[in-house]
Amino acid sequence: MKKVLLLILPLFTLLAACDRTPRLAPLPEGAVILAFGDSLTYGTGADEGESYPAVLEKLTGYRVINAGVPGETTSDGVRRLPAVLAEVRPDLVILCHGGNDILQRRSAEELEANVRKMVELSKQAGAQVLLIGVPQPSMVLRTIPLYIRASWDLMVPLEEHLLPDILRENSLKSDTIHPNAAGYAVFAERIAERLRAAKR
Repeated sequence: MKKVLLLILPLFTLLAACDRTPRLAPLPEGAVILAFGDSLTYGTGADEGESYPAVLEKLTGYRVINAGVPGETTSDGVRRLPAVLAEVRPDLVILCHGGNDILQRRSAEELEANVRKMVELSKQAGAQVLLIGVPQPSMVLRTIPLYIRASWDLMVPLEEHLLPDILRENSLKSDTIHPNAAGYAVFAERIAERLRAAKR
């Protein structure tokens, strides 16, 4: 009996954790989505119209604003975001930020504080947030744990495996850190599926 309990308890723990996973609420008809970030949002590595925000707009019918700035750090993003939120007034912010901090070897503490600040600013503006986990460049691509902590602590959904999955596939990359058009299409489809799941 004791052995059976030892086998079952981890299953209940996993199920309980799944129940607590933050989820997106359904977006209203005519919703506006703000895609905020750096070159991954801008669409570096693909032609104009092939960025993930452009593809996401076609897939969902929602208006998707591409507010990606190549080379931007999270400190720059924190300063830029309030004005963008005030102008766009989004229902959902897709936050994909931090890659340049990682490449420039900025402190993990600064990166985490800035990611959390951008999530909080977005929520204070009345928007839902979908956080995109950014991986550390390495042989084994995994989202840096700070994004997972921020997701749980701030109760916002996280796409933990999206970027690692894309960047593991050479056919989906334009270089070591950017998707190509096919990669951005996968990016957009995964987010579109999230939005469809929220309606179910």
